[in-house]
Amino acid sequence: MSIVYDNTRIGFRDGMMELAAERDDIVLVSTDSLKVVKGEPFQERWPDRVIELGIAEQNGVAVCAGLASSGLIPYLCTYAGFLTMRACEQMRTFVGYPQLKARFIGANGGIYGGNREGVTHQFIEDLGILRTIPGYTILCPADGGQVKAAMKASVDIAGPVYIRIGSGREEKVFPDGTPFELGKIRILKSYGNDVALFCNGFILNRVLKAAAELEALGVHATVVEVATLKPLDVEGISAVLASCGCAVTIEDHNVIGALGSAVAEVIAEGAPAVLARLGLQDIYAESGYADELLDAYGMSVGEIVRTAQKTVGKKR
Repeated sequence: MSIVYDNTRIGFRDGMMELAAERDDIVLVSTDSLKVVKGEPFQERWPDRVIELGIAEQNGVAVCAGLASSGLIPYLCTYAGFLTMRACEQMRTFVGYPQLKARFIGANGGIYGGNREGVTHQFIEDLGILRTIPGYTILCPADGGQVKAAMKASVDIAGPVYIRIGSGREEKVFPDGTPFELGKIRILKSYGNDVALFCNGFILNRVLKAAAELEALGVHATVVEVATLKPLDVEGISAVLASCGCAVTIEDHNVIGALGSAVAEVIAEGAPAVLARLGLQDIYAESGYADELLDAYGMSVGEIVRTAQKTVGKKR
């Protein structure tokens, strides 16, 4: 069966086009990133609603703060690390602290950016950084259609929003028109309650394949998408943990700070369960092709299966 791709960058662009057609307060802020996010059609249609600043991410966030404080809703999309690291202070102090309605879209989230730009552009820290800043809503859609749906769903959220997108080579996960489950977990597949597989982002198809392989081996898994990382659906996660008693988190991020840490916090604060965390084990990945990198760093279908089996064994 051939792989169907669903470009998350085009999902962002298409979401922007629909939002701008519906309302007059949408503005696209670019830090020399218009081509990166396939934004040329937006510029052609609404040239007066594009602000190009050049390579100046800190200034870009400050401009977003000014626009948001004037009643507009700015969207700034560039590489995830340039936002959350280079402009971290501005995202915290000028947008987070006053709780302004600015939207930041971070491209090349995780190691799935792969071979084109290498390790300096594989951002495995962005979600962990923003989870520590009060007031941010953090969304991790799985494919292009979900990015578009997430933008539509999140436009009126009070306060700042961060949406993580990829390199443009993401596999399609959801049928066209699937709504984005804002603020809630989503059960993607339930074979049973032997183990819960929590995941988000661009590796959902791998987790679904692993769950099917586990079922063939007699281990009945529930696959749970946590597309809203903050605010976290603690109630929903707790219910799954209570049912399964053990879990594996799978994330294209450092295992410290993002999904694995969030589920561990839920477990520690009131939903006891055995937990294993798959992702970057506090290391930097090498450069390479996306699927090969995920396999090499413990996120292969086989490793998900083996880890789930071990985790079930610890529960028993």
